[in-house]
Amino acid sequence: MAPTGAIAIHRDDYLDVRSRSEATFALDARLPGQVFKEDAGDALFCEFDAVLTPEFWPALCAMARWHGDGHVELLVLEPDCDAFYLPDYRMYPAMSLSVEADGDDYWAAIGHEPDGDIMGSIAISANVIAVTGPSGRWGCWGERDPEIAVFQGFPNMAARNEWSAQFGPFLDVSGALESYLPLTFAGRVVPDEYAATLTANYGPPSGKRP
Repeated sequence: MAPTGAIAIHRDDYLDVRSRSEATFALDARLPGQVFKEDAGDALFCEFDAVLTPEFWPALCAMARWHGDGHVELLVLEPDCDAFYLPDYRMYPAMSLSVEADGDDYWAAIGHEPDGDIMGSIAISANVIAVTGPSGRWGCWGERDPEIAVFQGFPNMAARNEWSAQFGPFLDVSGALESYLPLTFAGRVVPDEYAATLTANYGPPSGKRP
C-alpha cells in the first residue's frame, strides 16, 4: 500500500497538488520549451528514469528543505488523469509526501500498483511529471520521450554545485545535449532547432558559463 498521506485519495487533494504545481510550471508547455514560469537560469539535467527511483528521494528533499517546504509534491501530467488513471485504475496521479519520509516511502507511493497492476504505477506509467513543494520556489520537470528531467530553484551557485556533487550525475544544458539527448533522436543527432530552443531556455543567462 502507498503510505498514508502520499497518493491523492480524493479529487480535491489532486486538484490542490495541481494548483500548486501550476504556480511553478506552465503545465501545457513541453520541452524544449520553457516549462518554468520563472526562469532561474540555473538548470541542471539528469535522466528521466532516475527521478522515479527511491534513491533519488534525498535529492528532492534537499531542494524542498532549501525553501522551507515540509512536503514534496509530484504531479503526473501525461497520461491524463481523467482519460487514463481514473477510468483504468481509479486513482489520482498526484503525490504529497513529507520530507521526513524515506526512499522506501517514496517508492511505496510512486511504485504503488493499483489492483496489483504494475502498469498503473506512476513509476512505470508516467510520461510527463512536475515536482515541486508548497513554496513553488523550486522544481523538477521530467519527460519520458526525450528521457530527461530538468531542475531549477537552487538558492545559490554553491548550493547548486554541492547538490550536484552529492546526488548526481547532473549536466548543464550543453552536457545534456551532448550526452543524454542524442540517444532519443534518429541518427543520434539532436535537431538544430531543438538544441537552440533548449539552450535559450535553460542555458546560463547572458551566455555566461554556469
